[in-house]
Amino acid sequence: MLTQSNSNSTPKIISLITGGAGFLGSHLTDYLLAKGHSVIAIDNLVTGSTANISHLVGNPNFKFIKQDITEFIYLDGPVDFVWHFASPASPIDYLELPIQTLKVGSLGTHKALGLAKHKKARILMASTSEIYGDPLVHPQPESYWGNVNTIGPRGCYDEAKRFAEALVMAYHREHQVDTRIVRIFNTYGPRMRLNDGRVVPSFIGSALQDQPVTVYGDGSQTRSFCYVSDLIEGIYRLMMSNTHLPVNIGNPREISMLGFANAIIKAIGSKSSIVYTPLPKDDPKLRQPDITLARQLLNWEPKISLEEGMERTIAFFKNLVEKGAEIPKT
Repeated sequence: MLTQSNSNSTPKIISLITGGAGFLGSHLTDYLLAKGHSVIAIDNLVTGSTANISHLVGNPNFKFIKQDITEFIYLDGPVDFVWHFASPASPIDYLELPIQTLKVGSLGTHKALGLAKHKKARILMASTSEIYGDPLVHPQPESYWGNVNTIGPRGCYDEAKRFAEALVMAYHREHQVDTRIVRIFNTYGPRMRLNDGRVVPSFIGSALQDQPVTVYGDGSQTRSFCYVSDLIEGIYRLMMSNTHLPVNIGNPREISMLGFANAIIKAIGSKSSIVYTPLPKDDPKLRQPDITLARQLLNWEPKISLEEGMERTIAFFKNLVEKGAEIPKT
């Protein structure tokens, strides 16, 4: 699997990341470069940003290609690992881009798998906890098949990822492609967009302005937040493991949205109040990963506490605001 570098006899590992300029893709890029990989990042910049990878300009081990991965991917030269992360991932994005979301989950995954097959590379597909839908089982183990509304507003994302998992397994069984599937639970950290629409930047953005923090429903619905460095470590371990079945990666610490909003307000020292608005259609009431498999197969579990992770994330957003970034109105 290792490729010989042209400049010396040291083996060089070539990794391709789709969605490489996104929140997770850019952090994965940094992690792999630190591990000695050469990284090729592909992104059409619909939701990704060159700001996330601007610090890599001039790095001889990094190459960026602006391309939509639903189109044919041509690369001259070997590839050892394909990390398929391309996809809108927040409700504000995939509700605005439902067809593109479905296309990247289907056509994009097909192109990524075809490349992996051609290059004889191992491929990891970034799936999501959203494949469980509004779960009737809690916490959610990988054996749970989910409770998804296929024709609801969130169906474009949920079904894109469910189809992608099915396609990955078909390539594994039919073509013996060496595949991995990670089911990612809520993740946060630096490089999230202020207008991301997800709960972490929304709550922090409002609290930094002393504006009301909007909580859906009565705030009793729960989420489990994993800091980005913990997630990337778990994903790397999964890629290097021997399992081809889906594995949950996330932090099992569960918190209500009301409790989380109050924690953000307190951490920032904000004067924000909390306002309530109706729960969006099909919004999951519960979300908590069962990470038994990750512990057993990968010897992995998260290390960064929510308090420490939020301190780092708040500092990142404060810095953005100080540099003149505009905080979206809620």
